[in-house]
Amino acid sequence: MGRIVETEAYIGEYDLACHAAKGRTARTEVLFGPPGRAYVYFIYGMHHCFNVVTETEGLAGAVLIRGVEPVEGLPPHRRTDGPGRLCSAFGITLAHNRADLQTAGLYLTAGVAVPEERVGQGPRIGVDYAGVWAQAPFRIWIRDSVYVSKVPSQRGRCRP
Repeated sequence: MGRIVETEAYIGEYDLACHAAKGRTARTEVLFGPPGRAYVYFIYGMHHCFNVVTETEGLAGAVLIRGVEPVEGLPPHRRTDGPGRLCSAFGITLAHNRADLQTAGLYLTAGVAVPEERVGQGPRIGVDYAGVWAQAPFRIWIRDSVYVSKVPSQRGRCRP
């Protein structure tokens, strides 16, 4: 079990960083709803990435989970900063693609509210190809978390 500490939003077919920008395909069909489903894909031939589908059925959109603070069930040395690491730590694979996130197994529940001053916002990571969409402030993270994948250069961090 873990607490989400970093995310990136991908908001539809017009967002050039979103996989739906090239239209509906067998791979991206899950992005078009219903909401509350997992969108899991394999990247660089080595990592899985876990997203939560967010928009109403027929509209594409998802939130990539980039960082998770382990709360229970993982050894302390397991890294969960970054989409590939958290999928590896939690055993998330392509078998979870399209999973209903309100059922047992892989699921989400409401967490504890985070004070606004602890929340960072900025451009997404690794989407330079997306033109103006590359600079959209769609990445959200908890500022003081050591489980954030890439920390803005104005502060450092120490690993637990």
